[in-house]
Amino acid sequence: MTTNNDQDKKGAGVKFPPPLIFLGTILSGYAVHAVLPVTIGEASATLISGSVLLVIALIIIVIAALSFRRVKTYLEPWKPTSAIVSSGIFGISRNPIYCALGIANIGIGLILNSWWVLLGFIPATILVYLIAIKPEESYLEQKFGEEYLAYKSRVRRW
Repeated sequence: MTTNNDQDKKGAGVKFPPPLIFLGTILSGYAVHAVLPVTIGEASATLISGSVLLVIALIIIVIAALSFRRVKTYLEPWKPTSAIVSSGIFGISRNPIYCALGIANIGIGLILNSWWVLLGFIPATILVYLIAIKPEESYLEQKFGEEYLAYKSRVRRW
């Protein structure tokens, strides 16, 4: 099941880059932290833990981006999708990049030793769901029909 080519030019129609949502909550959390610092714990422990999480997040993003590249489809959610990527990391989560951005948000919160930054992943995740994931899922259901529904039924969103 495919949509009309003209309708597909904008992909899922996501108008705001999801990484900027996470960046916005990180910066907002850090601004609050500057005024009302609430630390998580021992700075050296949070630095190490946060750094490990940040590296894991970057690895996930690179693996996911390479998966998109391999099937020659766009990574950006405002461009048309030519194929459903369902293997590798996409066999574990339908949204590994968004998961990785959340992990990176937590990692940066730990690195900065700030509860405000760390907890920013909660509103960021909710906003990404509303702004990107819902429209993407609707678009993919319309474009790929049963193929996407089968994928959706066997692989979790997060």
